[in-house]
Amino acid sequence: MEIASGMNYAPKGKPKPVVKPGEFVFSALRLDHGHINGMCNGLIEAGATLKYVYDRDPAKVAAFLKAFPQARAAESEEQVLEDPETHMIAGAAVTSERCALGLRAIRAGKDYFTDKAPFTTLAQLQSAKELVEETGKKYMVYYSERLHVEGAVLAGYLIDEGLIGKVVQVMGVGPHRISLSSRPDWFFRKEQYGGILCDIGSHQIEQYLFYAGEEDGCVTSSRIANYGNPDHPELDDFGDCMITGANGTTNYFRVDWFTPDGLRNWGDGRTIILGTKGYIEIRKYIDIGREKALSNQVYLVNGDGEKRIDATGVTGYPFFGQLILDSLERTENAMTQAHAFKAAELCLMAQAQAVDLTPDLQGRK
Repeated sequence: MEIASGMNYAPKGKPKPVVKPGEFVFSALRLDHGHINGMCNGLIEAGATLKYVYDRDPAKVAAFLKAFPQARAAESEEQVLEDPETHMIAGAAVTSERCALGLRAIRAGKDYFTDKAPFTTLAQLQSAKELVEETGKKYMVYYSERLHVEGAVLAGYLIDEGLIGKVVQVMGVGPHRISLSSRPDWFFRKEQYGGILCDIGSHQIEQYLFYAGEEDGCVTSSRIANYGNPDHPELDDFGDCMITGANGTTNYFRVDWFTPDGLRNWGDGRTIILGTKGYIEIRKYIDIGREKALSNQVYLVNGDGEKRIDATGVTGYPFFGQLILDSLERTENAMTQAHAFKAAELCLMAQAQAVDLTPDLQGRK
């Protein structure tokens, strides 16, 4: 796993198959974001069989086949969509094109598993809702900062055990390294990437809804800015947001592209979950100041005292096995469709309502 760039974050765990080879077949379409590797890793470790890959860029396909030599390069998207063996399409298209790909996949009779953010407009979200309602197919989302981080998985278990009481607030920070030279052109076009609160903010909102047990909420405040990248005026390099849940819990998060070069990985992502009887802090990717750059460190404080738990190798990544079984059995144990869509809706609303704090530098407003 490349720790320098969040774009290529693709953790590997211990295989824990829930199906036998060939019982659940998926194929990969559109390789515009490196998260496709993490998505495929997770499914394969849970027993899925990867059949086809297709992208319009042969270089992307060649790199994918190097990582996943078991896949076959398809001649076209249509060949993949029409394949009767493929249960699910995994895709990491340009953000603004993810919905259209998902609609094609669902109309072809497949479940769809997309990288976050799943939409860039509320109209896209509505079209997906309508098609899912009509067909019963799944439109699932790779919210990797909870689903593919063992510390985040463990925190959910600790909450379920009642160790911090009732959750009342979730705070998160999601700094990322910008790695300008490696970013494609679409990364800097707001119409295509959706804005920072739509993009990496989607991780934070999904986690809040999950940990707080909220099914709905209201964006009470959101802000964006371009503080440090005047050469890319459509880039938001900072964003923050406040949400009040339908049950009265609260959320605050900050996301940014300001990870300093001296940090040993791509971002010091953290989540703090406050309960009525204690709190949890997840230091997801690094616990700064230690000789070893430990990830998956979970800090628990409650009436019994203080604990630091290293979650590495403890929980695995159960989402992927649950997703496979959900697809085969038409259940909703990995993530409900309503949850996936609500997280997407709130991040779109946060982006749309955001106050732009960008200073008036070099004639910009």
